[in-house]
Amino acid sequence: MKLNIKDTFNKELSADPNHNNTRRQVFEAAYSYATPRTPSKPNLLHVSDEMLEAIGLAEEDKHSKAFLHVFSGAKVIENTAPYAMCYGGHQFGSWAGQLGDGRAINLTEVEHDNKSWTLQLKGAGETPYSRSADGLAVLRSSVREHLCSEAMYHLGVPTTRSLSLSLTGDQVLRDVLYDGNAAYEKGAVVCRVAPSFIRFGNFQIFAARRDMKNLKKLTDYTIRHFFPNVEAGTKEGYAQFFQEVAKRTLDMIIHWQRVGFVHGVMNTDNMSILGLTIDYGPYGWLEGYDENWTPNTTDAQGKRYRFSYQGRMALWNLLQLGNALVQLTENTKPLQDVLEKFQAQYSEKYTAMMRQKLGFQTEREEDEEMIRELEKMLQLTETDMTIFFRNLAHISRDAKTAEGETFLEPIMQAFYKPAEVKDEMLKKWLLWFDKYLNRLKEENISDNERRVLMNTVNPKYVLRNYMAQLAIDKADKGDYSLIDELYQMLKKPYDEQPKNEKWFAKRPEWARHKVGCSMLSCSS
Repeated sequence: MKLNIKDTFNKELSADPNHNNTRRQVFEAAYSYATPRTPSKPNLLHVSDEMLEAIGLAEEDKHSKAFLHVFSGAKVIENTAPYAMCYGGHQFGSWAGQLGDGRAINLTEVEHDNKSWTLQLKGAGETPYSRSADGLAVLRSSVREHLCSEAMYHLGVPTTRSLSLSLTGDQVLRDVLYDGNAAYEKGAVVCRVAPSFIRFGNFQIFAARRDMKNLKKLTDYTIRHFFPNVEAGTKEGYAQFFQEVAKRTLDMIIHWQRVGFVHGVMNTDNMSILGLTIDYGPYGWLEGYDENWTPNTTDAQGKRYRFSYQGRMALWNLLQLGNALVQLTENTKPLQDVLEKFQAQYSEKYTAMMRQKLGFQTEREEDEEMIRELEKMLQLTETDMTIFFRNLAHISRDAKTAEGETFLEPIMQAFYKPAEVKDEMLKKWLLWFDKYLNRLKEENISDNERRVLMNTVNPKYVLRNYMAQLAIDKADKGDYSLIDELYQMLKKPYDEQPKNEKWFAKRPEWARHKVGCSMLSCSS
């Protein structure tokens, strides 16, 4: 197994001079050296062939002992210096101070086909930033991260990726619901892959400590390697950098909203500076369309990170990043302009995205009102978001509401209780569809052409929580087949895939309140 090592982060930025793996506050350093914990009996469960190729490895490499040892944490690659990053962050709106990679260790950076990738193990043991935790991860959360990283990529959502999933052979104590009922679970390690894992919080920690030298050093490094069109080292360049980060963040959030994804824990330390979805913890997809839903048990009361607030929370997080970068720009106005532009563009881009989901190729003033009405309609009775929009493409623009409700049949599958769609509720749906069909007639496009276009933005298959939980339950029993079945299916989420039709279904009733299927904790 041969990788083209091209380290930059741990060569160009300041290192923690203390090499002891003890919990501590780390000052004037971007990272601390950390060695992965040696697993007692590593076992490779699954590999993403796409990422294997992306980092320059071949099919036979994944069967080698070297691959297993490196990506389970058993062996450090020769001439590399693994490290954990130092960063801070706002958690649920409050400044938490130093956080850092408490259970993530960056192995190295590799280059292949003119692309650079950072290889990071999640769950490979404690680091100086682990605080009171053990730095480990369990199979449950690792399966979810491995599958979701790859699923999101194929949905077209900016995301970190996952190379491999391994068992460590060790038992890890976790309290899933934080209710005092801790139990041992199988330990696991995921190898996450991204151009970089730098977060908003990396900048915040230096700004909070007034460490201008390292704030500038980190910002110049980030611009130099990941924003080549931005001029590093100037006040104008730092403002332009902020603008580019805001653009990427906006793009990511719009994609989240498009596919019904809820991150669940949008703290600033979970916000990628590259606009990538990062840290797959208590995430989830909307089952019944509910603007106020959050999958995170910790957020159950405040609902700070609920579905409809993700754009607002991204803006709030960007404000915190701006508060850090203003120490470099020494001028708030260009940063404030970026925030105001984000707010205006979010509304515009959200409407444009919803037009695509509805099959509109042109713009009409009445579209925004029609979209708002639909969002209310979807919450009259529990309605599956994924199924509704996918099946909406099957409705003919020549259908006539006056002839009855038969034209509604394609979307009836989306209602959890279709019998409720009657009387006043039915009248409301018929009124909305009357407007919708008339609007479709304004489009110079056939039903078939529209269906094809709609099916490129409305996925048929997403990683519903109950699906991931089924894979986890099987894996707990030593059967890893469902992990690969879901992985293969989710590589083509917009295709019909007749053999996988069983997964195009509403959440089963048994999963409504089951742990891991409805809401999740950060425990992993």
